[in-house]
Amino acid sequence: MTRSFSSLEAKQAWLRERQAASLPVEPPQTGEAPIWAQRHYSVAEVARMWNLSTDAVRRLFEREPGVLMIGDVEGRAGKRRYVTLRIPESVLERVHRKLSRVSAG
Repeated sequence: MTRSFSSLEAKQAWLRERQAASLPVEPPQTGEAPIWAQRHYSVAEVARMWNLSTDAVRRLFEREPGVLMIGDVEGRAGKRRYVTLRIPESVLERVHRKLSRVSAG
């Protein structure tokens, strides 16, 4: 189907409407920055802040939702996995709250 437009402005308006309809609706903001805009911590930084080993921090966060896993997540047969974790500030706070409740209760 070929569309004919009377002006460039009409075509631009149609394209904007079409693009807006295809964009996902963002969830309402809760006052905190979107996860991509938050500070992301390395495993070593969290280990220093919490006085834990890097292995302990990696175990705590490797299956936590929202953590970026960069690298060969799947791994290959007989080969070591090389994965870099980046932990968003909101995930760090959530895990801290979860661990504080467990130890306090």
